[in-house]
Amino acid sequence: MLNELFPNVVIEDLVVATGETFYMTIIALIGTIIIGILLGLLLYLTSTGGLWENKVLNTIVAAIVNIFRAIPFIILILLLIPFTNFLIGTIRGPNAALPALIIGSAPFYARLVEIGLREVNKGVVEAAQSMGAKTKTIIFKVLLPESMPALVSGATVTAIALIGYTAVAGAIGAGGLGDFAYFHGFVRRDFDVVFVCTVLIVIIVFIFQSIGDFITNRLDKR
Repeated sequence: MLNELFPNVVIEDLVVATGETFYMTIIALIGTIIIGILLGLLLYLTSTGGLWENKVLNTIVAAIVNIFRAIPFIILILLLIPFTNFLIGTIRGPNAALPALIIGSAPFYARLVEIGLREVNKGVVEAAQSMGAKTKTIIFKVLLPESMPALVSGATVTAIALIGYTAVAGAIGAGGLGDFAYFHGFVRRDFDVVFVCTVLIVIIVFIFQSIGDFITNRLDKR
């Protein structure tokens, strides 16, 4: 059916490109969640009135987060080329896109984590403190569980952004549907390919959004 509608689209290559987009998004999302939660916790815990109140550390972490959030993703990819080449050994392919994807999206998610943690009822935290709970216990038994719906919702938003980032990374040879749309579609002036890739990206976005909404609704106790 697809071959009849779009005869210039090579199905096998399209399947590979779709798989690369899923691969980049999922791996980058895992790295983003880990780093984002660590940064978000640091921002929250070292803020005024936090369990680890430290204005200097909070200012440094906030500055790092804000700087990397401010850099446009396409420019970040270019800035990270030496680092990517050192780390991965190449600047082409899905694996080469991962450092930029994670570094570009982790600060964004960190702010969402911080917002989610601030929504936790302070009374619950104070109750845990009054019972002698250690900071580690408060983090893993109170803060993270209570903010989990917000964390998952934030991860969903970040995943959608990552899908867009993979398309941008594809324009400089990172693979995936962005790469396929640009080099097999736009460069060759074959806009059937661009259209099919766009539809597939939209479908992937809907998949991640649906999964994220489902998990968030299951975790939300309200």
